[in-house]
Amino acid sequence: MVDVLSDDITRFVRAVGPDPDETLREMDDYAEREGFPHVGPEVGAFLRFVARTSDAERIFEFGSGYGYSAYWMTQALPAAGEIVLTEVDADELEMAREYLSEGGYDDLARYELGDAMETIEGVDGPFDVVLIDHQKHRYADAFDAVRSKVPVGGVIVADNAITASVVEFEKLLEIVDGGTAAEVNEHTQGIVEYLERVTSDPEFETFVLPLGEGISVSYRIG
Repeated sequence: MVDVLSDDITRFVRAVGPDPDETLREMDDYAEREGFPHVGPEVGAFLRFVARTSDAERIFEFGSGYGYSAYWMTQALPAAGEIVLTEVDADELEMAREYLSEGGYDDLARYELGDAMETIEGVDGPFDVVLIDHQKHRYADAFDAVRSKVPVGGVIVADNAITASVVEFEKLLEIVDGGTAAEVNEHTQGIVEYLERVTSDPEFETFVLPLGEGISVSYRIG
């Protein structure tokens, strides 16, 4: 994980934020031990905060991995709520099921094995919160696929809006600041296209927060 905050600021944010429960600590330990890229407790806590303040009843994830972000957000759902997890790796999706079951949230989760872009076409909205965290070059397509299923007051969050192991921040900055950059890889270009798409959409207000590897938060206003 390429955290955009300094180590001291990250420690500070983590220290004053909500404490992960025992299962989340297990998941953090797994990510550190295996080098698994996850959003981390700062972003996880913020996602839960977004779900709470949105009074979320249904959540959709484009890319769920082993269920870390889903676990955080599921804590904010009501008893009749639902979160749809999508993952192409069967082993990771099974891990997500095990962790959510361990936390007592399995009955709120719907597990979809396969391409998230295909899954979203087959499920009805609305979704109060959406997390986009799959292949960067498909972020803009994910936004297009889900935007009509997000009601006014709903929120779309995209991870890696500033950096990632495959995102070149210097080139990203140059482009969003009005310049040009040579030989931009598809991951960086995908973030560029996503940010252009959401910031130009008059029905969404978008802000980028420097938490984790950067998250784009788009609130539906119309």
